[in-house]
Amino acid sequence: MKRKRKEPYSPYSPVFPNIEDWPIYKLSQDRRQFVQDISQFTYEKLVDRHGARIADLITRTIYLERIRMKEEPWKVDPPKERQFWKKTQQRLIKRSLDKAEAEADQVNQELLGRIISRYSEEIVGTFKKKTFLFARRFLYVFFTRLLNTAAGRNLKRIYSRKHRLSDRLIVEGEVEAIRALMKKGTVVVVPTHFSNLDSILIGYALDEYVGLPSFSYGAGLNLYNTGYTAYFMNRLGAYRVDRRKKNPIYLETLKAMSNLSIQRGVNSLFFPGGTRSRSGELENRVKLGLLGTVVEAQRAVLQKGEDQKVFVVPLVLGYHFVLEAQFLIEQHLRKIGKEQYIRAKDKFNSFRSILKFVWQLFSTGNSITISVGKPMDVMGNLVDEEGNSYDQYGNPILLKDYFTTNGQLRADEQREAEYTRLLGEKIVDRFHKDNIVLSSHLVAYAAFQWLRQQNTHLDLYGILRLPPDEYVFDPASLKDALKQLIVQLRQMEEQEEVKLSEIIKGDLEVLLQDGVKRLGSFHVQKPLRRNKRGEIVSDSFKILYFYHNRMATYNLAKGIVWNKVEEPTVVEV
Repeated sequence: MKRKRKEPYSPYSPVFPNIEDWPIYKLSQDRRQFVQDISQFTYEKLVDRHGARIADLITRTIYLERIRMKEEPWKVDPPKERQFWKKTQQRLIKRSLDKAEAEADQVNQELLGRIISRYSEEIVGTFKKKTFLFARRFLYVFFTRLLNTAAGRNLKRIYSRKHRLSDRLIVEGEVEAIRALMKKGTVVVVPTHFSNLDSILIGYALDEYVGLPSFSYGAGLNLYNTGYTAYFMNRLGAYRVDRRKKNPIYLETLKAMSNLSIQRGVNSLFFPGGTRSRSGELENRVKLGLLGTVVEAQRAVLQKGEDQKVFVVPLVLGYHFVLEAQFLIEQHLRKIGKEQYIRAKDKFNSFRSILKFVWQLFSTGNSITISVGKPMDVMGNLVDEEGNSYDQYGNPILLKDYFTTNGQLRADEQREAEYTRLLGEKIVDRFHKDNIVLSSHLVAYAAFQWLRQQNTHLDLYGILRLPPDEYVFDPASLKDALKQLIVQLRQMEEQEEVKLSEIIKGDLEVLLQDGVKRLGSFHVQKPLRRNKRGEIVSDSFKILYFYHNRMATYNLAKGIVWNKVEEPTVVEV
């Protein structure tokens, strides 16, 4: 008798049980028309903006694309790319630059249309129901079996269901609100960004545990370099983002795709920080390009006479350890130009490293926390579960009033740019308020501040050059610092300026032990660990600095009073 397969565990039922009702599925069914709409929308915008200077726009685009193809060629680049740009340049020279103005304008507009159409086709992805169902089931089985194997350290338990993935992937915060708003309008999720695994984990969590339909999300074109990844990305609603392309035509096409998909009611997910946090800090500013399309889309919907609102939901990821931490912090330190660092390898490119990351996550009892922040409208006003907007004093407000001038709803680029800037500030504010402080975050912060206090005569880069094998961290000083930090954080929590995990509210010794354990469970060079004598030591001050930075933007160091500065303990070799 064939055993009936159990369905994945989910605490919430799907908001829309039928995949055919999902906006992203409907959009994919109409992909050809959507690509045409993007091309037309982008073309009209660029012609209106550049007018007679279209030839200059095309010339600059060709120039930048030729540099990109020469200096950064990828195997996932569109086919016959060199031929396309060579022919475009030849046609621009032969049929445009030496012709009469009217004829030149016609050729320029034709060339612009071809470039935009090529970009539109390149950017827009698809959504295949069968691939999605397979990926959902595969990820559940893969992660669950790996979890039980790692947790039990016994291959005989590989098919055990004792341990659930939901015990490791924890979703907290405004879950009920985001589910309710899915039925009221279009939801745009804006997460923090620390790892290339973020998209997979967020998408899986929102689908499996929150019951939301799939989101349209941007995936860096570099992720398509591997065959298996490209296969799934191409069929799961991801749109391609090529960060090498900085020319205005490409960027305008990308923004048009975001704008029009939101107008069509497709729920979207993009990282407003633009890329992974190299320093390990929570984002303290965001990029406004794609964010501006959220504001534009809302205005366009209102202009059509529709009441459907666009809701912006910040989301904060909490890792005890980050797969690419060493690579990211070394990139950050090179960027700020204070030292020359050897180029590290981005570990996300190694499947073996990813597997090791997941194994360590499960076998050591670590978890990933996803904090769903308070939803807002496109002006940054908080909204209730019915979608009603309220100002800072709790008074209800009408969104269309923000876009109305002399009684008419109209576009105003300067005004909407200011609205976008304000929305970005509100998102950053919510990132910090909805962040859940984990034991690893706080212990790393206290440890690096202790290290700074031991070496007040050194700047940051001097500290990072210190030999870690000569230092032992003083537990009494660390616990004293943790105690003072917790006092500050509790006051902030009461004022709803941050959230604390339960372990931070408990015993200091347990907190210290847990933080050191979490930080020492993945990296070869561990930011903190216990040596054979039970002392707290570090293998890498740079990686410790990365994890310390998670709390850096709260400016807590000024509240620590170091009663007695111990001389650094020298480890005997």
